Amino acid sequence: MRVITSIEDAKALEGEEVGVSDWIVVDQNRIDQFAEATGDYQWIHVDTERAEREMPDGKTIAHGYLTLALIPGLTGNFVDVKNLTRAINFGVNKVRFYTPVPVGARVRGRATVLQARRRAGALMLTSEVQIEVEGERKPACVAETLGMYFFDEQADG
Repeated sequence: MRVITSIEDAKALEGEEVGVSDWIVVDQNRIDQFAEATGDYQWIHVDTERAEREMPDGKTIAHGYLTLALIPGLTGNFVDVKNLTRAINFGVNKVRFYTPVPVGARVRGRATVLQARRRAGALMLTSEVQIEVEGERKPACVAETLGMYFFDEQADG
């Protein structure tokens, strides 16, 4: 785990891979819960019987946005930001979905720091995150994420 106590520490990580997560399984229950939470019940995600008949591998696939939503959980322990008062998700500059995630597949996250800058009194960290599917050449998702980290300037490192 990389430790950041200042914007300078974060700048030193530019261009560095900061972590690779453990594999997790994307099962039908997770897909169904995402469908329930978002109201996206497209059959390719939730209708296992139809998928068996009509999908190329006979399996449902995870929603692209479910794959994207896995990023915080997969990458949350890559960097330990000390003296933190709060952190917020500032957004995503670019997202691409390259490979579907079939039900039962194992995925993991891999992150590289692209840029660390001071913005509005905080650290703005831009990272590239790839969600890899075990056994696939191409990642399922590549996203350029933005996080804002606010330091307690009064704290002793």
